[in-house]
Amino acid sequence: MSEISGNGSGSDGSGRLYGVGLGPGDPNLMTLRAVQVIGEADVIAYHSARHGRSIARSIAAAHLRPDHIEEPLVYPVTTETTDHPGGYRGALEEFYEKAAARLAAHLDAGRTVAVLAEGDPMFYGSYMHMHKRLADRYATEVIPGVTSVSAAAARLGTPLVEGEEILTILPGTLPEEELTARLAATDTAVVMKLGRTFPAVRGAFEASGRLAEARYVERATMAGERTGDLADIDPASVPYFSVAVLPSRVDAPRPSGRQGSGEVVVVGTGPAGPLWLTPETRGALAAADALVGYTTYLDRVPVRPGQVRHGSDNKVESERAEFALDLARRGHRVAVVSGGDPGVFAMATAVLEVAAQEEYAEIPVRVLPGVTAANAAAARAGAPLGHDYATISLSDRLKPWEVIAERLRAAASADLVLALYNPGSKSRTWQVGKARDLLLERRSPDTPVVLARDVGGPTESIRTVRLADVDPAEVDMRTLLIVGSSQTRWVRRGESGRSIVWTPRRYPEA
Repeated sequence: MSEISGNGSGSDGSGRLYGVGLGPGDPNLMTLRAVQVIGEADVIAYHSARHGRSIARSIAAAHLRPDHIEEPLVYPVTTETTDHPGGYRGALEEFYEKAAARLAAHLDAGRTVAVLAEGDPMFYGSYMHMHKRLADRYATEVIPGVTSVSAAAARLGTPLVEGEEILTILPGTLPEEELTARLAATDTAVVMKLGRTFPAVRGAFEASGRLAEARYVERATMAGERTGDLADIDPASVPYFSVAVLPSRVDAPRPSGRQGSGEVVVVGTGPAGPLWLTPETRGALAAADALVGYTTYLDRVPVRPGQVRHGSDNKVESERAEFALDLARRGHRVAVVSGGDPGVFAMATAVLEVAAQEEYAEIPVRVLPGVTAANAAAARAGAPLGHDYATISLSDRLKPWEVIAERLRAAASADLVLALYNPGSKSRTWQVGKARDLLLERRSPDTPVVLARDVGGPTESIRTVRLADVDPAEVDMRTLLIVGSSQTRWVRRGESGRSIVWTPRRYPEA
């Protein structure tokens, strides 16, 4: 797009194209530049439905001249069905091509064309379809306008987004499950294009746990404006020109009904940073009043204003769980932060054990899944967990080594792939060697073993070695081992020689 500040014909004698943002509806919110361009244009174009009424034209009406050439661009369809051979999309594509051709005829004749657009021309606007077809051929300027998003926040009188919060703009036409996931994952949001989509949008807010926070704005700054709580809106009364808003959570009061209704949500942050979080986990972390967890895992979670963080050492799991439940009993929404998946050698068990006590019987406890270290390591290596496998912790802090050895022998005898957690630490240096020697009694020395360290982190290392070559000195608590079965394959691919490990899904018949 070429940005032009003046008016009149282009250097080749052709006219100039303007996409004119009119703001959300109140004519007083039009910019001075928009008024200037409309007043000096030769042609005023605007979109409308087949009934002929155009909201864009009505906003700019006071600035139209009797000698303006008006070009109503009337949609052949809006929400109804069509018998066009290309279907709904085909009908619209044909309409856009014909509309662009009409405007091009004016531009070729040296006329200045102003295409009116509610809100901002480049924000879910109809103008952009003309822009894509004409801006590469004609001198073009886009006049920004106040969006309905900004207008809705202003009319609600509450901050939309603050500090490090993330704002998500969503069309209500998305599938309900997609809306639910995105609403759960974001800090603040605006859902547009309501009308007939409203029941699904409301369902998404409810399913994501955000309905109590959500506000509703209809025809912001226009006649007939209405605001309220989304939960109280009658679906039959909702027009297209309305939005649902999740305002800023910073300094926001608790939604009604939250006082005294605490809960504990145990969440898994995956093996490393934010890329491994699920949308559901993001939402739970954002909604919590308090975070409780091992300090290393808490450091992965962004700091949010008003949210209290309670970090502790990695060896006080029961005390941490009891502390979280006590906070919830006092009415707080508590997220207990765990690495990986909270149910795999992590905090979910500790929380549920304490929650089983009578004094905590009425405290709601939820466990949200996370990406496990085994799954993350396997994906980096290829697909070594493609068939049956067993997950065993080599730590003898909470169970005797004799139990671990017995399970290793049983899994090896069953020819299962093994994912070995907690293989070693500064105080536990011999378990890896013992496990290797035990497995060599039942596995070939050439069995591939994946050594995955700090998966997803800055010092990530993925190596594959023979079982006979496993060196305990190369293994620490940040390492996970995946030991293949008799069927696991290990090859090097391409010029890079990168190792790929996989276990076939088909097992040979006896």
